[in-house]
Amino acid sequence: MKRQAPLTMLSALAMVALCGAAQAQTAAPSAANMTFFVTSVGSGKGADLGGLEGADRHCQSLASAAGAGAKQWRAYLSTQGAGAVNARDRIGRGPWQNVKGEVIAKDVEELHGTNNLTKQTALTEKGEVIKGRGDTPNMHDILTGSQADGRAFTGAEDMTCSNWTQSGSEGGVMVGHHDRMGLNEEPPAKSWNMSHRSRGGCSQDALKGTGGAGLFYCFAAN
Repeated sequence: MKRQAPLTMLSALAMVALCGAAQAQTAAPSAANMTFFVTSVGSGKGADLGGLEGADRHCQSLASAAGAGAKQWRAYLSTQGAGAVNARDRIGRGPWQNVKGEVIAKDVEELHGTNNLTKQTALTEKGEVIKGRGDTPNMHDILTGSQADGRAFTGAEDMTCSNWTQSGSEGGVMVGHHDRMGLNEEPPAKSWNMSHRSRGGCSQDALKGTGGAGLFYCFAAN
């Protein structure tokens, strides 16, 4: 009996290890059902994304690298001027969930109402948390060019860096805070898609200057 005890203990330990491995595998991020992410990297050219088409290609490329390229991916971005496009009209009907399966919003109305988009759920396509206010560097400014309801701006002031083709010192872009934090407790500071306009232009350095990195939201439209 004394010789059997170590074997029993070893068996128990083996079972614990197997269970732990199974749980870890279950909890691991999977892109199979992912329908929303924040880009892990931007274009590298500030707000010059190559227009909406270039931004969509960037979403598609990152999604493909993560194993979710079978879906049609669209950037959550609006344009201005003649033929202006609303970000809310190009991302499908939902629901949307991140790489871990956490639901962001069940439909367009919830997305632009009381959604579940936070620093902990607004993950990249790799399942990574993006640095926000209080981190170094702060990267919580996410490009949207949109009003709070997801529609395009109608005024003359540039809110889209010339419809995502400008990377110089001119123009500006509307950004949101993915971590829902700002300088105060006012609604804009906590908005995921309409917090403030960038300062100093549309370059990568200008975006960094207000707490951004040229990142944007991507949604599966089908």
